Amino acid sequence: MDQFSTDRLTAERLSEGHLADLVVLHLDPDVSRFLGGVRSAEVTKTYLATNMAHWDQHGFGLWVLRTKDGAFAGRAGIRHIRVDGIDEIEIAYTFKRDLWGQGLASEIATAMTDIGLSQLKLPSLIGLVSVAHGASRRVLVKSNYLLEKSTTHHGEDVVIYRAQR
Repeated sequence: MDQFSTDRLTAERLSEGHLADLVVLHLDPDVSRFLGGVRSAEVTKTYLATNMAHWDQHGFGLWVLRTKDGAFAGRAGIRHIRVDGIDEIEIAYTFKRDLWGQGLASEIATAMTDIGLSQLKLPSLIGLVSVAHGASRRVLVKSNYLLEKSTTHHGEDVVIYRAQR
């Protein structure tokens, strides 16, 4: 599924042409606060290559999000992640700061959950969130994820929410 849309967003499979938008997104300290910190252009280029390879290997991955007028909005995806030694599949979403608080994260989280569980037939999906990121935690609850456990990931205290088929 290279493309899909929701009421207010369109999603397109991540490609090299998205690098400039991702660099700007990752350089914003507010946006990157819960993503491990600001990422340089070079780190973002590596991130892009890694996530494009994920598509090739698994048939799903990250999408670039655009508003209905075509403006870059952020990124979101379904991807493999190793947590506590277990291969999990997570949903992830990040929006430009000026789009926060409009319900877009809930809209895309719900869409990705449906794609992952219903279309891709994955047994479950997780949301891995910093303990301190209340807004993202609320998005997962609204999208019918249940709090499963607390753990540490890359030295950060996080919680795992899970949705199952």
